[in-house]
Amino acid sequence: MNLRLLPLLLAAAAPACTGPRPEAPAATAVVAPPAWRTALGPGEPVRADWWAAFGDPVLTGLVERALTNNPDLGAAAARVEEARAQERLSRAQLLPQVNVAAPGSEARALNPFGIATTNTGAQPAISASYDLDLFGRLRQANAATRAQLLASEGARDTVRLGIASSVASGYITLRALDARLAVARDTLASRGEALRIARRRAETGYTSNLELHQAEGEYRSTEQLVPQAELAISRQENALRLLLGETPGAIVRGTALTALSAPSIPDGLPADLLRRRPDLFQAEQSLVAADRSLDSLRAAMLPNLSLTGSVGLVLSTALSNPVGVFSLGGSVLSPIFDGGRLRAQADAGAARRDQAAFAYRKAALAAFREVDDSLAGVQRSGEQAVAIAGQRDALAAALRNASNRYRAGYSSYLDQLDTQRGLLTAELALVQARADRLTAYVALYQAFGGGWSQQDVERVSR
Repeated sequence: MNLRLLPLLLAAAAPACTGPRPEAPAATAVVAPPAWRTALGPGEPVRADWWAAFGDPVLTGLVERALTNNPDLGAAAARVEEARAQERLSRAQLLPQVNVAAPGSEARALNPFGIATTNTGAQPAISASYDLDLFGRLRQANAATRAQLLASEGARDTVRLGIASSVASGYITLRALDARLAVARDTLASRGEALRIARRRAETGYTSNLELHQAEGEYRSTEQLVPQAELAISRQENALRLLLGETPGAIVRGTALTALSAPSIPDGLPADLLRRRPDLFQAEQSLVAADRSLDSLRAAMLPNLSLTGSVGLVLSTALSNPVGVFSLGGSVLSPIFDGGRLRAQADAGAARRDQAAFAYRKAALAAFREVDDSLAGVQRSGEQAVAIAGQRDALAAALRNASNRYRAGYSSYLDQLDTQRGLLTAELALVQARADRLTAYVALYQAFGGGWSQQDVERVSR
């Protein structure tokens, strides 16, 4: 190929790639820290100690078991390995390609005297080819696969963070169900005592059978709460075992719900903690990959220059000495008319890049919302728990007064019955409020991409 034709081919292909480079939509701008994610480096792992802030070694052990055995995390790690192999394959396209060939041949013929002759020969050769990649088509494609690798690592960390959060939330829910079961059993015991008193009073003729039947109905109503809570506990244990990657079975208990620590949240946590969110990193790298793929598609419209060469030997019984041969050449491939295929591919790449940009903006806005929702959840659920605790204490005092008045004959059984029902409702609501508050802490850790360190707290304090 005459390399002097290269300028002409470049000029012929120039109209196919004229026009400004399509930019990302202006709507993708997000109010975020200026050094979004980059200061921490790509693929930073999720913090591995935030669940220890609840002060329960059993919870810590469950999370670690889940991060070791969960099949979803194993599948995510396998996808990372696949992306890593794709990146190596793309990087190999930038290197020269060398092939070795050693064909052999054998020919038989008859000479004029009718004697058969055999002629053997071989032409071993080494050939090499190299794409000069003048306009960065291969380099941009490799950059796209590298960004896809980082995005897959972000997806893996997202799964990891989700598993840890699910285990922590599931364990808190399990301890809340244990507390509900304890409330149901304590209430059943008190209702059993009330039923015993009502039966004795009815048998002595002090009261009518109406109070006896009311007490028995209230006892049966509370009795059904026990198997209901036990069923919920069994299902929650199986759900946790699934997260652990294990067969259904019991879960070892640790700290009670009321004894779990509420992590301290410093005022004014820096917004750049959101850079630790792996889903944002994944969306960012997906945008980078789409942008680099667009560059590669646009570079495909330009001429492509390749160099080829071969070196070999000719060996034959007809030759007294081997004969060395070599060749060196170049080829230029330039798209002149392809029916608009390359232009359509570039337009599709630009559309995919715009989709990734909007997806990144959506992920960033969702991150801000989740943090704000989690902070509000921690604060409001705590206020709700305090209010319900006050209600529970007041109803407990009212039940004592109603029980004393009923035994002394100053009030009817209905006063005691109404107070018992109100106290049971308040105790169950208090258990749920405490669980919701701790679950809100888990959601806050997840929203911040794995929590905050003591250094972050000290920086805020200064």
